[in-house]
Amino acid sequence: MTDDLRIERVADEASLRDWRHVHNLIVPPDALTLDEVRERAGRHLLDVAYLGGAAVGCTTVRRPTPDAPSVATVIARILPAHRGRGLGTALYAHGLAEARALVPAPDTIETIVLASNEDGLRFALSHGFAESDRYTLDGATVPYVHLRRPAGGGRRTMGG
Repeated sequence: MTDDLRIERVADEASLRDWRHVHNLIVPPDALTLDEVRERAGRHLLDVAYLGGAAVGCTTVRRPTPDAPSVATVIARILPAHRGRGLGTALYAHGLAEARALVPAPDTIETIVLASNEDGLRFALSHGFAESDRYTLDGATVPYVHLRRPAGGGRRTMGG
């Protein structure tokens, strides 16, 4: 199934809409407008995963910042109907490779998962992440979970 997976950088209006669609379905409390996605595409590396012509996932790779110069964030999102087939593993590996290629290369990789996304939390924990913080945004009811792992390791084998 992953042989048919195509991962493309957000580069035009169609891919902006596809990235937004996946993001907003997975993270409804933080639904983004197209203008907000355009702004993020200027700061972060945004990719869309396609099976055939359909968007099935997306990634965000946040570069290290002056406040955290050795930390990159990799977030992989797969639509629920496509989970459990190895697509998340392939998409995450793609995002991790992009993060490791940043200059300077990060020492630590973070990810962020909505606490209600049990599949996403299980995935992160099975890939060597450990919870580092949990917080709820003003007006929200579901917390976000920050997780961290070393950039060079910490991955255990996962079947899907």
